[in-house]
Amino acid sequence: MLAEIGLASLALALLLALYAAAVCLLGIRAGSETLLRSGRNAALLTFPATLLATATLVVALMTEQYQMSYVWSVTDPQTPAVYRFTALWGSQRGSLLFWSLLLSLFTFGAISLSWRTEGRLMPCAIATMMATLAFFLGLSLLLENPFERWWILPDMPESRQVVETALIPPGAIAPSMENLAASATGLNPLLRHFGMIIHPPMLYLGFVGFTIPFAFALAALASGDLSTGWIKATRRWTLIAWVFLSLGLILGGRWAYDVLGWGGYWGWDPVENAAFLPWLVGTAFIHSVMIQEKRGMLKTWNMALVVATFSAVMFGTFATRSGVIESVHSFARSEVGFPMLAFWAFMTLIALTLLLWRWQRGELRGEHQFANILSRETMFVLNNVIFIALFAAIFWGSFGLPIISELFMGVEVTIGPATFEFFVVPLFVAMYILMGIAPLSAWGSTSARRLGKAIIMPFSLTILSVLLLMLAGTGAPVSIFGYGVVLFAGYVALFEIYRGARARHRGLNESWMRAVTALFRRNQRRYGGYIVHLGVTVIGIGVIGSTVFQTEVQHSLARGEMITIKDYGLRYDDYIRAQAVDGRMMNIAELTVLRNGAQVARIRPRVDDYPDMPMTIAGAHSTLENDFYVLLIGGNRERATFRIYINPLVNLVWWGGIVLIIGTVIAAYPKVVPARRVRKREAESAR
Repeated sequence: MLAEIGLASLALALLLALYAAAVCLLGIRAGSETLLRSGRNAALLTFPATLLATATLVVALMTEQYQMSYVWSVTDPQTPAVYRFTALWGSQRGSLLFWSLLLSLFTFGAISLSWRTEGRLMPCAIATMMATLAFFLGLSLLLENPFERWWILPDMPESRQVVETALIPPGAIAPSMENLAASATGLNPLLRHFGMIIHPPMLYLGFVGFTIPFAFALAALASGDLSTGWIKATRRWTLIAWVFLSLGLILGGRWAYDVLGWGGYWGWDPVENAAFLPWLVGTAFIHSVMIQEKRGMLKTWNMALVVATFSAVMFGTFATRSGVIESVHSFARSEVGFPMLAFWAFMTLIALTLLLWRWQRGELRGEHQFANILSRETMFVLNNVIFIALFAAIFWGSFGLPIISELFMGVEVTIGPATFEFFVVPLFVAMYILMGIAPLSAWGSTSARRLGKAIIMPFSLTILSVLLLMLAGTGAPVSIFGYGVVLFAGYVALFEIYRGARARHRGLNESWMRAVTALFRRNQRRYGGYIVHLGVTVIGIGVIGSTVFQTEVQHSLARGEMITIKDYGLRYDDYIRAQAVDGRMMNIAELTVLRNGAQVARIRPRVDDYPDMPMTIAGAHSTLENDFYVLLIGGNRERATFRIYINPLVNLVWWGGIVLIIGTVIAAYPKVVPARRVRKREAESAR
């Protein structure tokens, strides 16, 4: 019964999405308010229909309905309840349904909030969102159906008796539940980690969220309403998508750090990069639209950026699900590859055709020209150039070169982390420098003298910090330069907050706390952005410390023996082989960590034995200063081999991510207009 309910609700959601898209387009052409309202209502109903389908699959996972092939493939009787739930996005079919659920939710929110205020844009925006939703629902229903079940056809030859289908074949009987439970595959061991509970939903929310600004941009191009209305209608949706994508990337790094067993958190893996690419273009878009809102400039460029962001999302989804790249993160090769490639190309072509048409008609001409090279809009454009250069370098290294070399030369060429870092590190340095200078410049025109005066304080603090680092023994010139560049961007953000608070403290005689609070309340976007910059600064410090100063040692120890690494000591105490609740065998080393001769922690690195692969789980002693991170390579009770890392400042990467998220929430939080101001506006409008 569960499978039938899920299948019916999935089919209903697809029909509603197709109907909504078609009726909205017909309503636009006919100018019929009745058709537009009908399309809107159908679009709203896709959310409860998709929610019912998803809830049905979750119930099947939680209640061990192994006749459903998806449940059989991602769980087994030993799977804990929490991982039964997260198995919803643990494989291709479930993750596509989950993607559709999130897109229907975003669409529901966008329609509910903008139908009255953006009446001219909404019909075409709904058609775009519904076309995208219909595509993903179609993939789920026709190619990757999560409600297919195992059936036995007793009249067929033995090799063809077991079939997997959504509808009941004539004469079919259901397999024994006991046999299905005994043969269930279970969840991929790499996904049995707390980070996998949060990481995929955050990443999907980021990917799906960028559909909303793309849909409104397409609506603006189609309707000819090329003012800043579409930007204002989607600003918070863009920030929400961006913060979820940022959180997904950070959690993905944490998962890699804990589970993949190589002592790092970012290896320039193609799937990591596929998620990073839309983040880069989306970040450029967030900065660039400020220029259009403030100065009426870069209208064509902003349209191109939002199209590129959506295109990067679609390409990243295609790349990870088509089998075109190999990665520990990617889904298996499946039939969805070509349809995704076709849909990506189709949507991008429509958007670029509309964009070129409006550009040729001169309807995207800017209202102002660039005044001088030191203006804030110029700095933002240079910032955009850096992000696009990063996008191009990472895309070429991850996808362009490997695909072209295999297609035309018959050889597989891959680029390693060292090559990526050679190209992208200088670009990140330029990004941090611009991140420091841009907030100090002014819109329209800035003199060199004014900019130089504004730079004095943050630059002086940067020089002082660099000198202190040198005195503290941080002798690597590369790291000192890197710290200086990153700290400069952070000091500028702090200085701008201080300068705004000082003006209120002196001019309005407010306390410092009240002045700072008033700044953030009155201009959330600007000062929330400074908090985001502080978060990026903290991440940058963590990245430099954990890469440039990482220590790596591999050593075998007899039981009771100790090794000393810098001011740390590691003693091998015991080796345990035990069985976990879910049936896997665990090989656990018990270790004592000492620092300057005193015991500071007991850690237990382990290797979990799964049928298909072993999984290495690190043991770590974490402080704000560093991580003492140990992997069990192999051994027995008498002697074992360990790989030991000391990762300085690595925890700042995670803490910086939290600061970044806080800043984005501040910038996106709805602004509360005081009642007095509302009454004043109403009185003025009544005159």
